[in-house]
Amino acid sequence: MEDVLLVGGGKIGAMITALLADSGDYRVTVADHDAAALAKVAVRGAVDTLRLDVTDAAALSEALAGKFAVLSAVPFSVTRHVADGAAAAKVHYFDLTEDVRTTNHVKTLAETATSVLMPQCGLAPGFISVVANDLAGRFDTLDEVRMRVGALTETPTNALKYELTWSVEGLVHEYLALCDAVVDGAMIKVPPLEGHETLSIEGIDYEAFNTSGGIGTLGETLAGRVRNLNYKTIRYPGHCAIMKRLIEDLRLDEARLTEILGYALPRTSRDIVLIVVSATGRIGGELREESFVRKVYSRPDGDAHWSAIQITTASAICAALDLVREGALPQRGFVRQEEMALEDFIANRFGRAFA
Repeated sequence: MEDVLLVGGGKIGAMITALLADSGDYRVTVADHDAAALAKVAVRGAVDTLRLDVTDAAALSEALAGKFAVLSAVPFSVTRHVADGAAAAKVHYFDLTEDVRTTNHVKTLAETATSVLMPQCGLAPGFISVVANDLAGRFDTLDEVRMRVGALTETPTNALKYELTWSVEGLVHEYLALCDAVVDGAMIKVPPLEGHETLSIEGIDYEAFNTSGGIGTLGETLAGRVRNLNYKTIRYPGHCAIMKRLIEDLRLDEARLTEILGYALPRTSRDIVLIVVSATGRIGGELREESFVRKVYSRPDGDAHWSAIQITTASAICAALDLVREGALPQRGFVRQEEMALEDFIANRFGRAFA
């Protein structure tokens, strides 16, 4: 049984705890600075809890001693402290960040690391890159890769047609930070909330638009191969226009927008995660398109009800941990999401959530 430290006892952390502890192969210490968050973590035989401030390097080092790995489920603004501690303690590191600056920091740490440093292990960035890289590998000549993901409420009731299913801080950051994309073979930055498009799946209309972080490291991996590569978030129609009014017309900054949305938007665990990836190019001289579409729904589990975003995000990081443990991935340095084969990921006991 491997001892792991999970930093962050929130909604995603609770699902990670359940998956790992119930597997029988991991003993989990859940660490959080908030005693109330720790109290909400389901009591299981293979779970311990620890009050911890991750910005306290000495306390973090003590918590990491003897651990096989650390999983960071804290906000992007503090997860780099966990990465620093993991690299120093020679402990495998996994996180869920969508923040490009944090990932670049982890890359720098990985240059001299003797353990695995694997950021962006969630849904998007994360699993979406595993799928996109698999599709890209089917082509002799690759033209375009389109990555689309949405965490949507089942029954939208407000003008934004949106309810909170995950971190409001992460949501707002995605709407404000510049986005990576490959356009005509060159990696560039594109503005968030632009590139608006519409799509229809199973008779339901959606919109999609640029948000940051979702492309992960795939642009670097496919450099020189793909002409156009982009990531967009899926929402119900009308959401993007309202967000642009709030940000561009009312000039709400990150702190104010986070405060308003956190106060005004209800939270839900009855959600749907929609994953749509497509690639076009030539196979044997013929122009072809390959696609991958999944819908993941929330589900009850005993007394708990796991949301779709909890299921997909937690399953993805647990699958990454499991594949490192099994030796199916490199055992040191920076590891990209797309280094995981889609077949291996889906076959994994945690990755089956996407099957």
